[in-house]
Amino acid sequence: MNPRIRNVLSHEWRYLARSPSNLLYLTVIPLLLTGEALLVIALVHRFAGSAIASSNALAPLLDRMAAQLPLLSGIPREEQVLAFLVYQFSFFSLLVPAMIANVFATLSLVEEKLSHILEPLLATPVRTWELLLGKALAGAVPAVVVSWICTGLFLLGGSALGWGTAIRAVLSPGWLLSVLLLAPIVALASFLIGIVGSARAADPKGAQAAAIFLVIPLFGLIALQATGVVWFSAVVVLLLAAGLVLIDLLLLRLAVRLFSRETVVIRWK
Repeated sequence: MNPRIRNVLSHEWRYLARSPSNLLYLTVIPLLLTGEALLVIALVHRFAGSAIASSNALAPLLDRMAAQLPLLSGIPREEQVLAFLVYQFSFFSLLVPAMIANVFATLSLVEEKLSHILEPLLATPVRTWELLLGKALAGAVPAVVVSWICTGLFLLGGSALGWGTAIRAVLSPGWLLSVLLLAPIVALASFLIGIVGSARAADPKGAQAAAIFLVIPLFGLIALQATGVVWFSAVVVLLLAAGLVLIDLLLLRLAVRLFSRETVVIRWK
């Protein structure tokens, strides 16, 4: 790794470790979201699973899902409903890295903006893109790791609740790619959106408002998957990942432009 990017990474992680509030946000919020997902699925399955299974409203979607996931065709309809609910977690889990990375980006940069810490930093040989990429990775890496841990806890929690058959049925390549591949890309996008939002924001809350441009599309992906409009197979997920990588590159380029040395020194007063 580029030594200047590595120095930015180590600096950011030391700052993160010194802040109890950041560590609390990094752990508590993701665990709450994971617990909420388990609770909602458990309640829906417990109190409405039979009614949904006997209804014809969801039958075409379940049949289409069973055609894509061979293990689903051999289980009862009520278990298929549970599997359908579990399947939605793949995109729901992307909210974890999106939220964490965005908050870290805005807190880090807006605080440095207000305290004028960045001016002397930009006087060093570090390039603007190296600084921003280092900061992005510093926020994205913990966000992704926590996201993967939460996914593991979700699967363990679901297995403990007796969802083993449904979980095994939905662990398809598309589901795994959604969790393992899209999480880092979404985390980077969220951090870079936070950086772009920080360029014009006067406080962290104003900068975090830019996260809506990523959160709404994530909810859109959940809706597309839940309604069966698009089946996110492994190929579709790979195409989606490629598109998001291009967006990340464009966001990095925009962020570098907004955070040029001249912008920081002249306008951040």
